[in-house]
Amino acid sequence: MPEISHRGGIDAVSFEAFVEELGRYVRERLIPAEREVIAGDAIPEPILAEMRAMGLFGLTVPAEYGGSGMNVGQYVEAVRILAYGLPAFRSIISINVGIVCAALVRHGTEAQRAEWLPRLAAGDIACFALTEPDAGSDAAALRTRAVREGDGYVLSGTKRFITNAPFAKLALVMARTSVEPLPCNAHISAFLVPMDTPGVTAGPPEEKMGQAGSQIADLVLDEVRVPASALLGSEEGKGFAAAMQSLDNGRLSIAATSAGYAQRILDTAIAYALSRKAFGEAIANFQLIQAMIADSEAEIYASECMIADACRRIDAGEQVTVKAASAKMFASEACGRIADRCVQIHGGAGYLRAYDAERFFRDSRVYRIYEGTTQVLQLVIAKRLLREAAAA
Repeated sequence: MPEISHRGGIDAVSFEAFVEELGRYVRERLIPAEREVIAGDAIPEPILAEMRAMGLFGLTVPAEYGGSGMNVGQYVEAVRILAYGLPAFRSIISINVGIVCAALVRHGTEAQRAEWLPRLAAGDIACFALTEPDAGSDAAALRTRAVREGDGYVLSGTKRFITNAPFAKLALVMARTSVEPLPCNAHISAFLVPMDTPGVTAGPPEEKMGQAGSQIADLVLDEVRVPASALLGSEEGKGFAAAMQSLDNGRLSIAATSAGYAQRILDTAIAYALSRKAFGEAIANFQLIQAMIADSEAEIYASECMIADACRRIDAGEQVTVKAASAKMFASEACGRIADRCVQIHGGAGYLRAYDAERFFRDSRVYRIYEGTTQVLQLVIAKRLLREAAAA
């Protein structure tokens, strides 16, 4: 992995020790538990307790709130290492750290940070409620409403495909505080909604193509009353900006996830190519197999370089929307190609559930959808470049 800047995070020696410990934990504890997680479609509580004890739920939370205080580069590298295992292990953590905690640190009031960050760092699970049945990347189309009543708000609407919703303690909910669309999506505000608030209901977990153990569900808000203090940052119209800034972190997280899982997939393909024999020799000796292995390694390296560059920039205070979108788009597409090659290298065995190649193929498909589809990210990148060129 190319060097990632650790500016503003924990010291390099402590981080390297953490990375080494995390890598061992993934290989010695999490990978052997994958079949159990897949069978139960949930991470067992003993493993969650271990992850909490390791501080994985508070990687970027400032130390004064009980976290590790990692910068973005350090967090993203931790995600890459964790993503070598089953995707569910990464998924349950990154919503907390990469989106909800990041939004609280950047945009929350001091009272909101003091109330929620220690709980999230200790392992309370959060979910991020943006997507709706008829709205995802198009924030102007959001229908969930937050109406001011007295000293609070009443929230009503339905959110869809919300990761962690079935067992989350807190939801960061995007809702309209204005009926009419406003410039820069200023009609969208963000609310901190405890999941045990009356009127909040999480639906049953959806059956998915892959990503076993990572649960998603609808989130229904039926006249949910929250105090004014639930408004993130105490100012209306800032929710979309908070979400988009958090999405830069989220997209780098998915890029790192794609790169980490791609490495697992390539390692599995190489091991199979070395052990599988045809025409009296290992198929690893066949040049067309070698070409697929070489292409995969080059794409992983390119992904890691893009991720490292974007992380250096964001930790230096640069605006990285284009870089983060580019890294996520490239790495997620590359992971899909590498998973396809892994199946191809396995041949007929790659189509069987007895082999990991089939699962890798299903698991990796969603990375081209998470945190903005490839097509939406193409628009994000192009529109930003065109706008900058026009301004110049």
